[in-house]
Amino acid sequence: MAMTMHVNIVSAENEIYSGTVTQVFAPASMGEVGVMPRHAPMLSTLKAGEVRVLLQDGGEETFFVSGGILEIQPHMVTILSDTAMRASDIDESAALEAQARAEAAMKDKASDMDYAKAKSELMEAVAQIETLKKLRKKK
Repeated sequence: MAMTMHVNIVSAENEIYSGTVTQVFAPASMGEVGVMPRHAPMLSTLKAGEVRVLLQDGGEETFFVSGGILEIQPHMVTILSDTAMRASDIDESAALEAQARAEAAMKDKASDMDYAKAKSELMEAVAQIETLKKLRKKK
């Protein structure tokens, strides 16, 4: 029997996922981290991107997080994010529109939108689109 750990992925609105898995991959600020049971305790910020969990039956679930906090304990992983969703729930047209708006705001120096906010929105939209591309390649 494979060793397992419990994973909770929580957004500001609700719990997105809670279950027993064999591995977790998350977009930590310093790069993607892979977590297996008995991992050393760790706390890290997350950047926008894909979170993958490998299930006990060999399946895989994919999620998108807009950033947040990753807490690792030997038998539990908790991901807290302002926005988290199943990758299959990402609205591609909305992400493409958000990307275009953010790019336009970054070019328009007279815009009321703050450059840092526009850059943050651009990074999130690009991360959503990349997550969808990876999901499509797996199918």
